[in-house]
Amino acid sequence: MFEVFLLSFALSMDAFAVSIGLGVKNKVFDKTLALKVALFFGLFQGLMPLFGYFASLGLGSIIESIDHWIAFVLLSIIGGKMLYESFGENVEDEISIITNKVLLILAIATSIDAMAAGFTLNLLLLDPYISMIIIGIVTFIFSYFGVFVGSRGGGYLEDKAEKLGGIVLIGIGLKILIEHTLLS
Repeated sequence: MFEVFLLSFALSMDAFAVSIGLGVKNKVFDKTLALKVALFFGLFQGLMPLFGYFASLGLGSIIESIDHWIAFVLLSIIGGKMLYESFGENVEDEISIITNKVLLILAIATSIDAMAAGFTLNLLLLDPYISMIIIGIVTFIFSYFGVFVGSRGGGYLEDKAEKLGGIVLIGIGLKILIEHTLLS
């Protein structure tokens, strides 16, 4: 269960960083915006891993002997991407008006990584539906809090959240690889 909380935490860091950026746009904390951001991001981060999980089941017997390598590579790529993006410009800087359409696009964009990470859920030996709910709830909480932090001038935390999330994802990938190669 600890692994799913770590995965949830790591995956939510991307949404947290974007939420901070959206909160920075407002000088006053907007509870309605925070709730909308949290709902969009939490829902998509929670649902996308399920798609990845089902894809892994369809390929299960074909890739069973190398699934730990695939998990390691996917999580390392996602983590590396988060680390790389933490050094770049923030996409929220280009957004002038925060509409539902913008939130939908951002929710999809931040949850693509969660779909790829969902591919590894069968290696964690946890119920995918419980994992999905935990990922969604953790992302909801971090996204709501991110808008709050951003509105209070916490924009400097954006890149740090992405870096931490990237490192945790790479660490989970390494753990899976070690457990399936050296410890089995």
